[in-house]
Amino acid sequence: MKKICYITTRTGTINVFFSSQIYFLSKNGFDITIIATKSRKLDEKLTNSSNIHFIEVEIPRGISVARTLKCIYEIKKIIHKNKFDLVQYSTPNAAFCSSIAAKLENIKIRNYHLMGYRYISYRGIKKIIMKLIEKFTCLLSTDIECVSVGNMNFGITEKIFNQNKVTVVANGSSGGVDTDKFDISKREKWRKKIRKELNIEDKEFVFGFIGRITRDKGINEIITAFKNLKYPAKLILLGQTEGIQTLNPELWSWAKSNTDVIVHSPVDNVEEYYAAIDILLLPSYREGFGNVIIEAASVGTLSIVSDIPGPKEIIGNIGGSICVPRDPISLLEKMESIMKEKNICSYNLAKCTQELYGSHMLNKKILQRKLSLLKNEGVYK
Repeated sequence: MKKICYITTRTGTINVFFSSQIYFLSKNGFDITIIATKSRKLDEKLTNSSNIHFIEVEIPRGISVARTLKCIYEIKKIIHKNKFDLVQYSTPNAAFCSSIAAKLENIKIRNYHLMGYRYISYRGIKKIIMKLIEKFTCLLSTDIECVSVGNMNFGITEKIFNQNKVTVVANGSSGGVDTDKFDISKREKWRKKIRKELNIEDKEFVFGFIGRITRDKGINEIITAFKNLKYPAKLILLGQTEGIQTLNPELWSWAKSNTDVIVHSPVDNVEEYYAAIDILLLPSYREGFGNVIIEAASVGTLSIVSDIPGPKEIIGNIGGSICVPRDPISLLEKMESIMKEKNICSYNLAKCTQELYGSHMLNKKILQRKLSLLKNEGVYK
């Protein structure tokens, strides 16, 4: 039985992006070990499988030389003991530590699942350092998988990696969308339930954001645009508020005090909230892919996204609207334009999304990819 190791900074990343494929691979002849800092309980289907194992390692966030060296040492010890056939890593810090540890242990297949470029959010010397770290991680990796064609082309243009070692699996994304969970046939039931809980009338138009509430996700632009809407509407901001210190304090204060804005903590039944909103907003500054777009689309909800690699690629494939990044006026124009349309919910949108990004299809493609890597033992030795 071939042994694969998945490494990310937090277990929450495993649950959101990799749970389905890990479970699928475990059912198709692979022994899987997960290494991460425990931030959330792993999905039950992962913990109940005899072919899936979890080892907790404290993977640092931010820059810390001492903690990074300790992390590399801990991962190296685990790799040495288990003799994995393939090591796959995602998220910047986990990837940096793991690529070094796997290289030191001479793992033949070091697969970097590249979900985005953190360095583009920084300026000055910090941006230079973060870019060098990204390039070093890619240099040590034998193979690279980007989550979108746009981000693959960006990495090639920026000389982050050699184009001969990079690919995009199927139509992109990390794990696709679970069409059993994000089920459009339950849209109306979920919509009525959540709107009743939030005291929103059925006829009220609702914009929504789902994700980390931070500057880089375009929250300042969302609040500014919503504040200047000509038409009555509601706004739901659902997610971790760990980044509120990066927001414009006056805008955030206005949003919290406005009765038409609902600030909501993260939920386990996020699919029901996608159904409750009319339009998803993602005017992000950077995204590797934008899973929230395909999750919303799978239950029939369109999105307005920034004209950046990843999101605009999805919109080009399934439909939606694109605004200028960092431009609240452009976002406002798109919001007001789409409010005038009829029958925004689209069953064809859901069908197209499931065909292009469904996890059942993508899991099979990922299995083929892993088998190909193991057969060829990576691109660059």
